[in-house]
Order: sequence, then structure tokens, then C-alpha cells
Amino acid sequence: QVQLVESGGGLVQEGGSLRLSCAASGRTSEMYAMGWSRQAPGKEREFVAAISRNGGDINYADSVKGRFTISRDNAKNMVYLQMNSLKLEDTAVYYCAAKLAFSRSTYYGDLGQYNFWGQGTQVTVSS
Repeated sequence: QVQLVESGGGLVQEGGSLRLSCAASGRTSEMYAMGWSRQAPGKEREFVAAISRNGGDINYADSVKGRFTISRDNAKNMVYLQMNSLKLEDTAVYYCAAKLAFSRSTYYGDLGQYNFWGQGTQVTVSS
């Protein structure tokens, strides 16, 4: 089992940047493919980005492609989401997720495949 704790959220102006962090504890995080999702008020949770165990395979939602970057540091058991050129519609609670994976090079874009979730961190983009 792995525990996930997100941090780095906050209030930022449109066009600004934030870097979210996800700290994993428990079982070694390198055994897990990782992902980020978000949920805006009144909307369903949606996929944002995913990264494979070895960090070599990555996928993004079309809405964030070119603006967000997911990365991981397995030595530190950390996953990051660098968010640039933030838009009002990026306002949401952002969640880190983990999936125990046998393949080192597979990412998962289906939120239903993830086994573990963090509590979330609020990101608010203002005009």
C-alpha cells in the first residue's frame, strides 16, 4: 500500500504558474505508475496527466497539453505537476493517484485503474 500527500496548490493569477508535488510513502513508489486528476466544482473528476514507473512514458489530457508537465523522482518518492499558462478553467482540486504496475513503461489514462489516491490540493486561478 502507498500513501499519497499532495502539496503546492494555491491562488494564482491567470497566466501564472504553480508546481504541485505528491509525496508517496509506504511501499516503494517506483513500483507504481502515477497520475494526476482534477475535479472542478459541479463537475466529474477528470484525467490530467499520467507517467509510467520509469518516467519515460507520459500522457496528457488535451486541455493541458503544452502547458502542464508531469515528472517523477523515484529516489525521493515524489511526483510533480508543473502547471504553466494557467487558465480560469484550470481551477479545481488536484489529486495524485498511484497504480501498482508490472510494466515499467506503461501509463494509465483511465482513472478507474488507479488503486490509491491522495486527499487533493486546491488550485484557484483568478482573473
